[in-house]
Amino acid sequence: MLDLYLEDTRQLFNSMDPAPFRERDLDPNAETYIVEWAQEAPVRQSLSLVLHLGNRSTTEADAAIVRESVREYFRRRALASRRQLQRLFQVGRYSLLIALVFLTLVIVIGESLASLISNERYASLIEDSLVIGSWVALWRPLEIFLYDWWPIRAEAMLFDRLSQMDVRTRNATVAECGKVEGTPS
Repeated sequence: MLDLYLEDTRQLFNSMDPAPFRERDLDPNAETYIVEWAQEAPVRQSLSLVLHLGNRSTTEADAAIVRESVREYFRRRALASRRQLQRLFQVGRYSLLIALVFLTLVIVIGESLASLISNERYASLIEDSLVIGSWVALWRPLEIFLYDWWPIRAEAMLFDRLSQMDVRTRNATVAECGKVEGTPS
């Protein structure tokens, strides 16, 4: 469970975001703190956020709006991560297609040049150099499909967890809100 001590719910949200309250982005510092806390939490553990508010008493309607706003923010972040993953795979597919076409052309050109050159050592050197160059063209698609997508998928899964976390508000005394912004427990 993560406890955040705030004087008002507005501290949780980005004041520069002109969107309606339910669609407003979280404050970047608050988001970073919550995400880092969630990354350290065990994967199988359900997440819970308790906002201790000191400025005024919070009604159930206010609590429901805050709860839905936080969840919706992380739902949008999960969706954005999935779109980023789709774009990455699209780039990977196009890059792979281009690299394979390039590899095919280079092999054909390399063999043609090798057959035109009478010295076998030079012909082999040219052919091997072109093939190595074409394999380098495969580097980026292989990097995408082998490595680059894992962190984005993990981020989307983390945001999914955060979009489902239990968010509660509690009225706190002024002394409690003077505590550090957030304390994990």
